[in-house]
Amino acid sequence: MDTAILPSTLLLTLLLSVGLFFFIRASTKDRTETAHLVSEQDEAALMFQLKEYFQSRSYRVAAVDREQNAVTFEGNVRPSWFLAIFLTLLAATGIVCLSLVVYLLFPSLSSFVLAVVLLSPLSGLFYWKKSGRLEKVLLKVETTQSKQTSPSKITVVAHRDELTQLRRTLQLKAGE
Repeated sequence: MDTAILPSTLLLTLLLSVGLFFFIRASTKDRTETAHLVSEQDEAALMFQLKEYFQSRSYRVAAVDREQNAVTFEGNVRPSWFLAIFLTLLAATGIVCLSLVVYLLFPSLSSFVLAVVLLSPLSGLFYWKKSGRLEKVLLKVETTQSKQTSPSKITVVAHRDELTQLRRTLQLKAGE
């Protein structure tokens, strides 16, 4: 093989490895967002429906602030087996690719380079330990007075996937 090809392949493989490292690290990142939603239901019916929704999703009421009309829910988020296995396979593939390029450049390191593949389950373990955590949802309901209807405005601070599911299940509209 041409001697210029191997160093450039090593550089590209190292860049891909850095991307893989940050991808694995980002799998555990907190993705909490604030959403303002609007419902046509009155405040009492909406609060009951929201409480039922979050209890069905294995959340429990952690705190109630009657002055602010806010409720905090807590629930344990379980890590995904699929994602843990997927990240382990991605790490193994990335390490094998890097090992092959290093092996071609430095044949004397052959046994050590391929043994590094045994570290790939650490990526799944990293994800498993970091993603299983206590998740909080802050919910605040306000009643707005308009001429035609009195919609309820909801401010929810939660994980973005939870917000999407809440909007879809309760058919809430995005507010301002």
